[in-house]
Amino acid sequence: MECSFFSSKYMPMSEIARLERTNSSQFSSFRPLVEVKSTPHFSSCRGISPKASHSSTPNYSYVPKQAVSSVDEEKLGAGNLLYQINGTNSSLFSRNLRILDSFDDEYGGVIVDSERLPANSTVFASMLSFSISHWKSKGKKGIWLKLPVEKSDLVPVAIKEGFEYHHAERGYVMLTYWLPEGPSMLPANASHQVGVGGFVINDKNEVLVVLEKYCAPQFVGLWKIPTGFIVESEEIFTGAVREVKEETGVDTEFLEVVAFRHVHNVAFEKSDLFFICMLKPVSTHIMVDDHEIQAAKWMPLVEFVEQPLIQQDCMFKKVIDICIERLGKRYCGLSVHQVASTFDGKTSSLYYNVIDSQHNNCIGN
Repeated sequence: MECSFFSSKYMPMSEIARLERTNSSQFSSFRPLVEVKSTPHFSSCRGISPKASHSSTPNYSYVPKQAVSSVDEEKLGAGNLLYQINGTNSSLFSRNLRILDSFDDEYGGVIVDSERLPANSTVFASMLSFSISHWKSKGKKGIWLKLPVEKSDLVPVAIKEGFEYHHAERGYVMLTYWLPEGPSMLPANASHQVGVGGFVINDKNEVLVVLEKYCAPQFVGLWKIPTGFIVESEEIFTGAVREVKEETGVDTEFLEVVAFRHVHNVAFEKSDLFFICMLKPVSTHIMVDDHEIQAAKWMPLVEFVEQPLIQQDCMFKKVIDICIERLGKRYCGLSVHQVASTFDGKTSSLYYNVIDSQHNNCIGN
């Protein structure tokens, strides 16, 4: 019997699967294994037994089925298996049909190794399509594909394959693909930005305030407390201390979170959490950050409260009222406590008030 399987051109997966079923009886005792230095290239065959010739090129060999582990079986298509049909080399599973390097996540999904992506977009397209089919057959859930900025040319390839944008950072874009039928169960991108404000008051009953260089027209001329966003992996209390230092040059010590605001659709359709922190000044000398701040000063509390924009805004006024109540020991804020959790094995910052502490100057109601 003369064998004539595949041409040297790329063959669709559906055709490969069909031919594999048709001819599986002829090669049922062979499975792909690991790379070896001497690899048999199957030569032209008549009858049912293929003949093998060896090459020094590293490749994948065929060995009896019983010698292959379950891990090895998942390497199907991971080599460059060459058949010589009627004297012509053809590719059964070319290097374009390898499975992308990846590892499983704890939720039954797959995370593609971003450091081992192919450089060629055509090769990537073939490998991605083949990998998706493979992971579907394995019952995987979601696929996480992180593409570094230097491989941004692979983004349209993944989008064409059905991937969706998840989020982007300075050096990469994260794409996702939900494999099962139905709506995606993958977690959405971060929904909030987190801001902090430092209410700093000295022994003279003066509040540390700033005049911002860039602000909305309605806030021109408003003296306000130093504010800003916390950065990645930064605590709320350290973020408040840092922002005050950066904008005014004044060193402070965190006391409590006295209130926080939650509002939606603030920037790029994201929600905003803003924490007002009571801080104790450790130094008094002001050194303005002229990149963001026009001026900074110590302002008497009464003068600060009487600003028209403070009096006319219900939220601003309420925040100041809370801070004044805290100064009078008639209100208890949330102090920070380091607590370990067995769920994730990490130490977290837990904010709560303790009115019976000997170190606490809050009497409460």
